[in-house]
Amino acid sequence: MTLGRFDGTVSLVTGASRGIGFAIARRLVDEGGSVVITGRKQDALDSAVAELGPSASAVSGRADDAERRAAVFAHIAERHGRLDHLVNNTGINPVYGPLTEIDADAARKILEVNVVAALEWTRAALAAGLSRSVVNIASVAGLGASPGIAFYGISKAALVNLTMQLAYELAPGIRVNAVAPAVVKTVFARALYEGHEEEASAVYPLRRLGEPADVAGPVAFLLSDDAAWITGQTVPIDGGAGIRPLT
Repeated sequence: MTLGRFDGTVSLVTGASRGIGFAIARRLVDEGGSVVITGRKQDALDSAVAELGPSASAVSGRADDAERRAAVFAHIAERHGRLDHLVNNTGINPVYGPLTEIDADAARKILEVNVVAALEWTRAALAAGLSRSVVNIASVAGLGASPGIAFYGISKAALVNLTMQLAYELAPGIRVNAVAPAVVKTVFARALYEGHEEEASAVYPLRRLGEPADVAGPVAFLLSDDAAWITGQTVPIDGGAGIRPLT
């Protein structure tokens, strides 16, 4: 159902050729908005735009590539002449294992993409006239211990804090919030549930893993005027995992 909350607005969603980013773009289009999406692979972006329809367009490139970032905002200026919302969705986790064994270069790359790039996209969006709101896609890994993906969790904890700092600095004109999903059934998270989904789901009181649409709804809410008095917050989207008994 088209609610119209984003009629006449333009949103930029990074890392949106599939998964959570695509679901967010889909929700914004369904509610009347125009979206520009980014991603590394042009063919995947072309497929996403074809599915999203004429309200969507795309520019390819890495999230941490300054030249491609500039190309995105040049495209937005030419096609739309305005920018209302930004969703920093791009994230990587190229390593798995004990934190004490992580390669230092991999750690730097995770911080560069998951934290520094989010700041850079936000700064570039502000320079391009961003007028309403930002939502960062964090993770429950950043809200507690996350064995096996510990440095990813560290980067998402930094993103949660970045959200608070930006919310304070950019108020009252721009609202900045975040969501922190648990395991969502995407290609990115496949290693965390593939082959043992029933076992992975058992830790959640709602007894299932998340779907991309489960994240898209709360993100749309936080971007919209329905959340006009909310800023600097991180909303867990975790199937109830945060209410597990302590004993």
